[in-house]
Amino acid sequence: MGAQVCLMRGFELRVDARPVLVSQNAQRVLAFLALRDRPQRRTTVASALWTDSTEDRAAANLRTALWKLSDLRDRLVRSAGTYLSLCPDVDVDLSRLMQRTRRLQDPALDDGTGDAVVPADVAADVGELSADLLPDWDEDWLVFERERLRQYRIHALETLCRRLVRSGRFGDAVDAGLSAVESEPLRESAQRVLIEAHLAEGNVSEARRQFDRYRTMLWDDMGLLPTVPLWTLVGVLRPE
Repeated sequence: MGAQVCLMRGFELRVDARPVLVSQNAQRVLAFLALRDRPQRRTTVASALWTDSTEDRAAANLRTALWKLSDLRDRLVRSAGTYLSLCPDVDVDLSRLMQRTRRLQDPALDDGTGDAVVPADVAADVGELSADLLPDWDEDWLVFERERLRQYRIHALETLCRRLVRSGRFGDAVDAGLSAVESEPLRESAQRVLIEAHLAEGNVSEARRQFDRYRTMLWDDMGLLPTVPLWTLVGVLRPE
């Protein structure tokens, strides 16, 4: 056992498998450090978390947030001079999720014969890849991290959908494709893998229905039509 910082679907701190309540500012400090791959200067952390405060006030807020962690501070945060980081043994669910997305896209999962090796627990993969990063938080420093995660998630879901199709697991493939589309409805590559999954299963009507939904949504939102290859995929001529 140990300490775990959970960022997906909302913040949670667990120590020795038990939930622990900490102040909102302490949560923000832990989340900020969890999202960084390397130690951060105290001034960087303070200025990012308290953008409307003076440098001195922001530094004081950071000291207070760390003090409020009390006995947990040394188990969670490593302080080395002017730098702060999470302790190396603190588990972060986002880090595990990023490892999962990279694993799903690993070319080594192709066995060289045209078949694809897929994870044993596909439902867990799809479920984790569908989660949002601190969805109830409104923080400027989260914008880039959310976009980076969104791109990783969608690429991983698209890859997983294709692998499942090649493995003949069409129901799971459709589930992964639907999750990719839900993450970014206007993304054609996500729509394509879902339509391909329907077609691979022999459900032409479902494929056409999904295409029609996408075509209508894309036109209504952006005044655009799907690309020619997508029209060709469903056997429809693109209007001039």
